[in-house]
Amino acid sequence: MNELIPRQELEFQLYEVLDTQSLCERLRFREHSRETFSAMLDTAERIATDRFANHNALSDREEPVFEGGKVSMRPEVKAGFDAYREAGFIGGRYDFEEGGLQLPETVMTACSGYFMAANPATAGYPFLTTAAANVIRSFASEDLKAAYLPRMLSGAFTGTMALTEPHAGSGLADIRTRALATEGNHYLIKGSKIYISGGEHELSENIVHLVLARMEGAPPGVKGISLFVVPRYRLRANGEPGERNDVTLAGLIHKLGYRGTTSTALTFGDNDDCHGYLVGEPHQGLRYMFQMMNEARLGVGFGAAMIGYRGYQLSLAYARDRKQGRAWNAPQPTDPMVPIIQHGDIKRLLLAQKAWTEGAMALCFYGARLVDDSHTLPDLDAREEAGELLDLLTPVIKAWPSEYGTRANDLAIQVLGGAGYTREYPVEQCWRDNRLNPIHEGTNGIQALDLTTRKLWQKHSRGLQILQQRMLRDFQSASGETRELAIRTGEYLKAFEAVLPRIGQDLQQQTPNALANAHSVLTAFGHILVAWMWLRQATAAETALANAPEGKRTAFYRGKLQAARYFIGHELPLIQRDLDILGRSDAVCASMSEDWF
Repeated sequence: MNELIPRQELEFQLYEVLDTQSLCERLRFREHSRETFSAMLDTAERIATDRFANHNALSDREEPVFEGGKVSMRPEVKAGFDAYREAGFIGGRYDFEEGGLQLPETVMTACSGYFMAANPATAGYPFLTTAAANVIRSFASEDLKAAYLPRMLSGAFTGTMALTEPHAGSGLADIRTRALATEGNHYLIKGSKIYISGGEHELSENIVHLVLARMEGAPPGVKGISLFVVPRYRLRANGEPGERNDVTLAGLIHKLGYRGTTSTALTFGDNDDCHGYLVGEPHQGLRYMFQMMNEARLGVGFGAAMIGYRGYQLSLAYARDRKQGRAWNAPQPTDPMVPIIQHGDIKRLLLAQKAWTEGAMALCFYGARLVDDSHTLPDLDAREEAGELLDLLTPVIKAWPSEYGTRANDLAIQVLGGAGYTREYPVEQCWRDNRLNPIHEGTNGIQALDLTTRKLWQKHSRGLQILQQRMLRDFQSASGETRELAIRTGEYLKAFEAVLPRIGQDLQQQTPNALANAHSVLTAFGHILVAWMWLRQATAAETALANAPEGKRTAFYRGKLQAARYFIGHELPLIQRDLDILGRSDAVCASMSEDWF
């Protein structure tokens, strides 16, 4: 199937659930309209279809190789990257004065959905570049901004984040890369980094690595980490790439999925001549990098939702076409075979995928709208409220779609049966690509710990209080069939609120149970959030059905209502197990002895 995302789905999320058009009333977006948003979506769909989807399987099958002193890859990757950057998507969120398109985050997220659905590996290069550019824009000196930012926004330079080291994965407190001060305006960087996505390629004139390192005499742990711009090529006086910096590709890493995105092991300073330039203040590197990581977490969650959704769409098309078996009420061998979509268990597999992926999509779009609100709402208190809520939801927006988008791809394989696990069909690649996302940008376990130990409690649970108010407002305004869905969701929200004191008590007493059961916190909280997202979608669908004539659009809205019924009736009750674990502070995992394994 050639359609990456049905336009009706995107327009439903943008305009019927989120009222994105109202953003045009804000000062920052007044030069835009629904027509300009639609034009950007059209451009994204065209480029994604023509220049990204055309090599998704090819770049997976023929992944980049290191030969002749450089990385070689399919030429279609560069053609896709060039089309993306020439259309202005890398700087799409930036000010007009900076060469950007000044588009809302919500609209840019919708545009990125096409690229993630078409080819997540090629989409990784501009995604990383935008995130790195945002850090430089926010924290670097004016000189560094002038040197690097315009070229990164144009795509002439690409960007990476270089955090992980061979001995220290998520434990950044233990990094060993060093930064030695010189008499010039740079530091000499020495160390090794691993799993650096986009760390070496020939797509751009230069690669700008954002590297975490320690200065001499820095405090131990995370308080002693600084951030440096380390270019692949040092810049000449005119700003053009010049001499090769002392950054060496030690090897390519061969991954399960995202195989078209280079994953690299890099060494810095093998010849003691790797120049790095301090970003911001010394010892503030982790704080700066967390901006990039949090933006990346939102992007990873949305990417997981879109890969999951792509697999769902592919398996749906297959189920409509594939004939096997007979109808339950016409089972004789002489009766005609029917498309497998008519079988009850296939409907179950498809409905679960729809509920998970469209719920995850709605959650990510809600996060994108919070980004817009936190930056552009006229009222400063309302901006602060949006920011607090976004901070609370970020670990869930990253982790829940990563887990359930991947599960959806697993069910897509099941729908295709024996064909599903062969490489002649695309759903197995969706699963392989998506399986990386529960690990990308902090594992889902780390997100669960962040939610359990920090986000639920920070600023006296200010974010949670804002969320409760918004959810209760939607519960109270629900009417018709959605009223019953609101009541059910509200019951589980109350049950989650009831276990919070026990979790807080465990944390205060420093018992290990709260940490060991953090995944149950994430699962329960995430399901309640997604149930709320389905309530919001069901409310919009119910409103549309009251005004829509019978036809294809009616079927779309009835499908939304049915998926809401499924999620709140079939999936949400499954968190009762997690609520029970949390309520009794279950110690089974925490008390498991190492020598019992």
